[in-house]
Amino acid sequence: MSDKEVLLTPDGLKKLEEELENLKSVKRREVAERIKIAIGYGDISENSEYEDAKNEQAFIEGRIITLEKMLRNARIINNEEIDLETVSIGSTVIVEDVEFGDTMEYTIVGTAESDPGQNKISNESPVGKAMIGKKKGTIVEVSVPAGIIQYKIVDIKK
Repeated sequence: MSDKEVLLTPDGLKKLEEELENLKSVKRREVAERIKIAIGYGDISENSEYEDAKNEQAFIEGRIITLEKMLRNARIINNEEIDLETVSIGSTVIVEDVEFGDTMEYTIVGTAESDPGQNKISNESPVGKAMIGKKKGTIVEVSVPAGIIQYKIVDIKK
């Protein structure tokens, strides 16, 4: 991962900090205990519990490094920075599918926070990228595998 700026909302920052704290204080101890128990079983060359614990340990340490780098390069998007005239990171956007009339609500976030299941989409995703900088009433076109979807920006909120 490069040292590029990581854009986060205050909520996103809090979640990353909590995940980092949990990995450092809880998960590290749990996996160290699993390794100790697995070593107690004897020959580690053919010990699957030991292998699993070592793999989990490597994953945890890698995630800690990634989170620390993200937090070091974080720029927090505060509510005051969110413009209600144009879509930006931190905006909650209500859009209408021009063809079908379905209405959806998305919050535009940095890639580190994106969670499509929670309707938090990245500013670098096709839909997010198409909406950034646009105003209410604008129709944006998004290329998807099935073709092009047109969304009308109905409202922009904080």
